[in-house]
Amino acid sequence: MSLHAPEDRPAQRASTRIRLDIAYDGTGFNGWARQPGMRTVQGEIERALATVLRRYPPAPTLVVAGRTDAGVHATGQVAHLDLTAEQAVALVQGRRGRGRRGNPSDLAEAVRARLSGILNSQPDLVITGAAIVPDGFDARFSALWRRYEYRLADPAAVHDPLQRLRTTWYPVELDTGAMDAAAATLVGLHDFAAYCKRRAGATTIRTLQDFRWRRDPDGVLVAALKADAFCHSMVRALVGACVAVGEGKLAGERLVDMRIDRARTSEFKVMPARGLVLTQVGYPDDAELALRAVQTRARRELPEE
Repeated sequence: MSLHAPEDRPAQRASTRIRLDIAYDGTGFNGWARQPGMRTVQGEIERALATVLRRYPPAPTLVVAGRTDAGVHATGQVAHLDLTAEQAVALVQGRRGRGRRGNPSDLAEAVRARLSGILNSQPDLVITGAAIVPDGFDARFSALWRRYEYRLADPAAVHDPLQRLRTTWYPVELDTGAMDAAAATLVGLHDFAAYCKRRAGATTIRTLQDFRWRRDPDGVLVAALKADAFCHSMVRALVGACVAVGEGKLAGERLVDMRIDRARTSEFKVMPARGLVLTQVGYPDDAELALRAVQTRARRELPEE
């Protein structure tokens, strides 16, 4: 297959879907989603795309696996974009030299390299990889799960100033065992309304596939969470509830009671964004991508008891 577009006919209308793997320090961003007059991750990448493809409008827009809040970091964020045939040809020929035929395998690297060339003045945002994916791939709806970690340093942990932008410092020593036991009681398919900031028209039913706590060798507490998806502020609320248990302010079984009640409460605090990192997004095999997207778009319901 060649990406060469003969001059005697217009460029084809077909598009090529590109997956981007992205890492960023969220400290200087007002979240993922573009917002007028504010620095966001989506806004910066789309601005770079517009610059690279300024002669071949319109510039692509991004679809993301998980819209992170202001201050939240990522090492494994995923997004996709669609390039027109004309844009694909321009990117490959620009990399290999004008007049030379491009190979489809060159396109993904051309996208990564061109974006990185513009974003290199922003060391808190890196395109870590790019790949051509099937049309059925949807960064958001094809995802099977997302993984997050939350780092917390209590008085028993090393307070490393070099880690301060991705670690929350907490003034009271916490019981890791009690927190881990409480976290395990929340795993499963549930309505997490008590742990989510509601959005109009959005469900709060999620499958929390894994939730556990550990202490790293430096004493820092790390929460590891995995779910099919997370609703707004859910991870930071779940972490905050466990911290209240670890401090002795809440009994572990109270976390289940609050989940069953499905109402927000002031019994715990939602933790700050700086300790949270999106670490990985999982996808099915290519043959199952489109089916997974259809399943995800269907409104979730709890099974009857």
